[in-house]
Amino acid sequence: MRKTTYEPGTIVRWRIDADPTPRPTASHALDGGSWTLTEHAATGMRYLRTLVALFATLVLFAAGTMPALAGPGNGNGNGGGGGGGGGTQSCSNVLGEFTTTSLTEVRQQIGADTAPNLTGAGVGVAVIDTGINRVNGLNGSGKVIDGPDLSFDALNANLRHRDLHGHGTNMAAIIAGQGTTGGNGVAPGAHLVNVKVGTGDGTVDVSQVIAAIDWVVQNKSSHNIRVINLAYDTDASQSYILDPLSHAVENAWKAGIVVVVAGGNDGRGIRRLGNPATNPFVIAVGATNDSGFKAATWSTTGDGVRNPDVVAPGTNVLSGAVAGSYLADTYPGALCADSQGVLSLRGSGTSQAAAVVSGSAALLLEQRPNLTPDQVKSLLRSTAVNLVGGETQGGKGRINLSAAFAAPTPGLTAVQTHVPSTGLGSLDAARGSFYVGTSGDYLNGELTAFGGTWTPLTWKTASDAGAAWTNQTFSGATWSGGTWMGATWSGATWSGATWSGATWSGATWSGATWSGATWSGATWSGATWSGATWSGATWSGATWSGATWL
Repeated sequence: MRKTTYEPGTIVRWRIDADPTPRPTASHALDGGSWTLTEHAATGMRYLRTLVALFATLVLFAAGTMPALAGPGNGNGNGGGGGGGGGTQSCSNVLGEFTTTSLTEVRQQIGADTAPNLTGAGVGVAVIDTGINRVNGLNGSGKVIDGPDLSFDALNANLRHRDLHGHGTNMAAIIAGQGTTGGNGVAPGAHLVNVKVGTGDGTVDVSQVIAAIDWVVQNKSSHNIRVINLAYDTDASQSYILDPLSHAVENAWKAGIVVVVAGGNDGRGIRRLGNPATNPFVIAVGATNDSGFKAATWSTTGDGVRNPDVVAPGTNVLSGAVAGSYLADTYPGALCADSQGVLSLRGSGTSQAAAVVSGSAALLLEQRPNLTPDQVKSLLRSTAVNLVGGETQGGKGRINLSAAFAAPTPGLTAVQTHVPSTGLGSLDAARGSFYVGTSGDYLNGELTAFGGTWTPLTWKTASDAGAAWTNQTFSGATWSGGTWMGATWSGATWSGATWSGATWSGATWSGATWSGATWSGATWSGATWSGATWSGATWSGATWSGATWL
């Protein structure tokens, strides 16, 4: 049987000239409610609409008739009894394969177990992603706190905060899962702040990510947010000094938050990290291969000036899965179920590696709460284990927490003196070549997903001051509204704004999808994909044009 590994860290972004060939309608069952993703051939627009009320869904669960390609489940990562149903392979078998890296093995590789008293307790990690579901290992009291849902999914109240795709939950389990099928995450005592920006098919605009970062900066004290995990990039080529996304992560860094960014899955031919990993202040992360002693061939290489800072385990990592999500239903071969039917997903990418580093940062911050972001970065870089291939491929090497825990706190030598960014460049240039929208109707130019016009100086001034969000309230797990740069986001409407004559009501924009991946470790038609990138390759009539979510 062919072993299939989905690279959940890779999201496909449509170039503006991409073939908008639609996929068939797919139905999914999630979290006590069903939704259907319908893609219309004429427009390429996807609509999410609620189909089954909670009561009716529970009846179906009780009757054991709920359809789900990955086996019966409730969206909490728990399939039906008997190994998850639907022919899903057993996790005990998968964990016995040398090509699978359990979370226990991840912890061993990076030396996290050398300080068993450190769990990341009290440290908040903001996961800016596709949402986090309370799957097994993430369902403890206070483990996941919902921040704002800034995704297009939030137009539907039933979809807010929920991970319809599966990527964010997979990252969260690596960072802080507690008692998962493959062991604990890197920092099982840390708590996670769920800041959702990506829809069920992965659609997200760079303006939403910037808004999410601004929100985290302004709300860091509420939940002791010390780390941001951002497994996202664009192929923007404008200088980090001008790029607004770069400036947003730099502002978070200067506000005392360790920002961990995936470097990219474009391989060794690109020789340029994705944006915002190009910003030299933040921690740019590459991934190791199965052996752990070399950078994976698909892990993006630096240009000799801005390289990955460090690398971490990122190949065939087994982590949390969401039953009925896009990833679970699209790549059932990457799933396994334990004896209780709890699902896990095996994937490779610099996303996984970034999550490992985010958890590692949380451990260091628990050990020494007064560490600055510069000091955390210095500790991880200075104690890393050198890899074959040099700094352009592996940065300073694979992180080594046993050495980092024992190293003295860095002094002034840790202070970074790079040229600071201004953020006064173009929002559209920050998108690179990838846009959200329908065929012929893309969100581009200096316009935000919130319906407003981007004014660089106004945004920079507010973001620098930690005041880009105003009149907001955040109580418990409910996002009650707020204004970002003059555009109101109420969680349900787009302030009555229209985009190119099409109202934002009830629709998600399908300019980006999560349907792309490199198939690390798997073979396809006799060719190994582990060293290949999808860039420029055609698959099912659609051009794979890179990756946003890594």
